[in-house]
Amino acid sequence: MNWHAERRLFLVAIAVLAADQATKILVSRQLEFLGERVLLDGFFKLVHWGNTGAAWSLFHGSNLPLALFSGIALLALFIFRRHFGTETRTGQIAVGLLFGGIIGNLIDRLRVDHVIDFFRFYVRLRESGLEAGFPAFNLADSAICIGVGLLLLLSWREGRAEKKPAVPAGDGAP
Repeated sequence: MNWHAERRLFLVAIAVLAADQATKILVSRQLEFLGERVLLDGFFKLVHWGNTGAAWSLFHGSNLPLALFSGIALLALFIFRRHFGTETRTGQIAVGLLFGGIIGNLIDRLRVDHVIDFFRFYVRLRESGLEAGFPAFNLADSAICIGVGLLLLLSWREGRAEKKPAVPAGDGAP
């Protein structure tokens, strides 16, 4: 892979990391821990929550092992990045999103012993008035999910291209 492709990948990672950390700092300054601010009642609020687990709080309380896993995943992604379609612009963006997202959440785990989550989509249940919603997340989580989605799309496209029958070269006759 040439320097131009590497540069694009790392610029995406830096942009994601900067946006992620800036939004987390902003949330930390504007909302007390466990605080929330409703922006669209019954649909969306900003929260300031901490997650010591993985997605959907799986492995809750496992901050240090998850930080170690993140570091290993980051190193493996760096070493094997050329195997993830990084010869394409989409692959470069996907891997850049993964780098930026993983590093953003890893910084949280090391700096404040949990990942700072702040986007919360929910609905209010009519009968009980309780909330049901999607787990809180942050920009790093979004970048990771989009990066994985793009890699899956690339893989699917490559698989389809390999399955297409080769068109024989014609001799010009109808």
